[in-house]
Amino acid sequence: MTVVGAGPAGSTTAYRLAGAGARVLLIDKARFPGDKPCGGGISARAWQELPIDPSPVVEHVVDKMELSFGGRRSFIRGGRRPLAHMTQRRCLDHFLVEQAADAGAEFRDGVVTEASEQGVRVDGRFIASQLIVGADGANGATAKSLGLENEREYGVALEGNLAHRDADPDRWLNTALIELNTLPGGYCWVFPKGDHLNVGLGGWERTGPILRRKLDEWSKQRGFDSSKLYGLRGYRLPGRRAGAPLARGRALLVGDAGGLIDPLWGDGMYSAFLSSRLAAETCLKFLAGEVSSLEEYASALLAKLGSMMSFAWNAKIALDRFPRLAFAGVVSPPGWQMVENSFIGVGEPAAGLGIGGLAVRGLEAWGRHRDWPGCEYRTEAETRQPTASST
Repeated sequence: MTVVGAGPAGSTTAYRLAGAGARVLLIDKARFPGDKPCGGGISARAWQELPIDPSPVVEHVVDKMELSFGGRRSFIRGGRRPLAHMTQRRCLDHFLVEQAADAGAEFRDGVVTEASEQGVRVDGRFIASQLIVGADGANGATAKSLGLENEREYGVALEGNLAHRDADPDRWLNTALIELNTLPGGYCWVFPKGDHLNVGLGGWERTGPILRRKLDEWSKQRGFDSSKLYGLRGYRLPGRRAGAPLARGRALLVGDAGGLIDPLWGDGMYSAFLSSRLAAETCLKFLAGEVSSLEEYASALLAKLGSMMSFAWNAKIALDRFPRLAFAGVVSPPGWQMVENSFIGVGEPAAGLGIGGLAVRGLEAWGRHRDWPGCEYRTEAETRQPTASST
């Protein structure tokens, strides 16, 4: 079988399959190692889904979050447990590819690929394949080639790095900054790394033309010299719409190729690793003759992600339309408990019975009343019946 794309989702899918004895070809159009735009944070919930310990490429561990509203008063939350492990995509992707190859996957990089359900054409030569996994990210062509293309809701982001000598590294020790209400549909951030800070901002796709100006302004407000930012890069964040296909016949999509990013925090790592696990499980069942197509994968994935996507979309809309009220809720003790739980993967957003659960139910009731998009994801998830292997 063939996995097209060797990012976190593709490499861990290949690793799982090869480790189970399947013959796997893992391909990518880019040369490795190579830089990819990403904040580089592996949330604690994503960490739990990893089949490989990535500690060798982790540069910093964050256990505190500084939450700010428009650059004014800030609140420090957390400090009890790790919230995110900070790495660089160049290092993480190369590490995961090496692990997949060590597990038995054949890896080819820097190749031109065309995919179909029957196989892939690599640099002009057709290679037949029983199964195809599309893992080539937000801008990849595999989804279209496999008949799984769909309209998406896109966000955009711009980030750069600031060397410690040009910042105050002690100020950010074990602490990440999230600033809301600076850019519509998103936030600004500071993520600490080994020898630098990752500084960026993102929002709705329509904010793309103003991102550079906003980054310069925000950097100045935070005491950073934007002229010293290096490695500047912009990218799109793909958001899947409810009802969009994720599998068909002998092909499926994982990670950003399926638009599985968290719309609230922009976290693509958790869904990348979760989708890779469920994809590998379904592929192995197909190879064993237990299922005749890969469509079971979509049901299993949406049953797991539906409540998270529902809450994230409605919370994102609430932050946009009622920013002060929503921010006050986020920094309140029950609000922060929900945020912390979303980072560490404890329970589901609607599962709580206390004040936090009441807040979620109230948010979803308001969302249904206003026809917010999150409700479509919960309805979709509730119609899916996961198999025993995917629970």
